[in-house]
Amino acid sequence: MEDITEINFLDVDETKEYDELIHNVIKKCFEEEKLLEKNLYVNIVLTTPENIRKINKEHRGIDKETDVLSFPMFEPDEIEKINSETEDVLGDIVISLEQIKKQAEEYGHSMERELAYMLVHSFYHLMGYDHMVEEDKKIMREKEENILDKLNIKGEK
Repeated sequence: MEDITEINFLDVDETKEYDELIHNVIKKCFEEEKLLEKNLYVNIVLTTPENIRKINKEHRGIDKETDVLSFPMFEPDEIEKINSETEDVLGDIVISLEQIKKQAEEYGHSMERELAYMLVHSFYHLMGYDHMVEEDKKIMREKEENILDKLNIKGEK
C-alpha cells in the first residue's frame, strides 16, 4: 500500500511538519511490525481539547479531555490473518494537539518527541498491546522506545 496514513485536521491548522512526522513515525511502526504488505492504513485525527472531549464522551462515556484516543478495528490475532487483497483501516487515532503541547512542556520534551511518542503509543494500542498490567506495560514500552530510537527521536528538548 502506498499511503499508510490518512491525516485529518479537525479545527486545528494543518502543517507540513505534523504531516511529515506522522508519516515517518507510522511508517516505522509498520516496518517494525511487518505490516507494509497488509494493505492497511491508520486514520489519524489531530484536533482540539473540546473535540477530543466530545469523542471521549460519545465513545467511552467519559466526559473529559484527554491527550489521545485509540480505536482499534481488529483483535490482535486477526491482524496476522489479514491479506493484502482489500484495503482496510487498522484503526483510528485521535490526538489533542493542545494537550500534547502541554505535556511536552511538562515533561521537558520537544513537541516532536511528544507527538511521536503518542503516535507510537496509540499504534501499539491498535495492535492490541496495553499497559494495565506491569508485564504488558514493559513489553509495550520496549516496543515504543525501539521505534523512537530507530527514528532518533530523543526525550530531551
